[in-house]
Amino acid sequence: MKKILITIIGIAAISCNGGKRACDASGVFEATEVIVSSEANGRIVALDLDEGAVLAAGRQVGQIDTVQLYYTRLQLIESMRAANTRTQDVPTQIAMLTEQIATQNREKQRVESLLAAGAANTKQLDDVTSAIVVLEKQLRAQRSLLESANSGVRGNVAMISAQIAQVADQLAKCRIASPISGVVLSKYAERGELATLGKPLFKVADTENIHLRAYITADQLVRIKLGQKATVTADYGGERSHDYEGVVTWISDRAEFTPKSIQTRNERANLVYAVKIALRNDGYVKIGMYGDAIFH
Repeated sequence: MKKILITIIGIAAISCNGGKRACDASGVFEATEVIVSSEANGRIVALDLDEGAVLAAGRQVGQIDTVQLYYTRLQLIESMRAANTRTQDVPTQIAMLTEQIATQNREKQRVESLLAAGAANTKQLDDVTSAIVVLEKQLRAQRSLLESANSGVRGNVAMISAQIAQVADQLAKCRIASPISGVVLSKYAERGELATLGKPLFKVADTENIHLRAYITADQLVRIKLGQKATVTADYGGERSHDYEGVVTWISDRAEFTPKSIQTRNERANLVYAVKIALRNDGYVKIGMYGDAIFH
């Protein structure tokens, strides 16, 4: 964002409007302006705006070609589907070993019963116990292998998901929109031209929230503070003018010489401070129009 810089026509403690009424400061109206630049590379397939058009914040006014990004996104989606098919169903894969262990545990209980009745020997019990130990080791090894494989699949899926999100962000940046509500001041590109990253497309100014930039003297500085209300008079030319309620939103912390283009050599020796008085525009105040301010 930047501000429109226009030469000021007066300072405090002078007579404004040709002496018709006393005012504290005079200046010109400014508005915040934004140069909207391209956030992507590609051909401009649409740019529906003209200088002087009124735009709403977030309204799409153009589009940069997205064909290649669209195909990239489709490819990544298919890659994710393929990766998900490689996920192992752990319970199914280990079901056979789990059943074998359960069978051996039942056999162990049977042998222990026979051994208590004197119908079996300890070797039979030892054989069954050893078989259970071996099967449990195989089960742990297989479970670890399957979970490791699934972890790799999940990592691959997460990486592809991040790439899809990245492409989605690039697609969104191909959408040309105004970040603020305002009026189009300049148009720098046309449909069919090649847009590059950072190329200016158009300039828009917030003319609804406008401010008067004026200068005050050091004597006035001690009597003015942020948030202070002021009456701003817009000079429409001739005898026409209109009053607006404004608020002081900025006071420069550095003194400067009175603009030399509008003062005599003696007056240029005076140090002044720039101030901004914000007001709500009803549509009649234009950028560069002269205005006067009276601080309450």
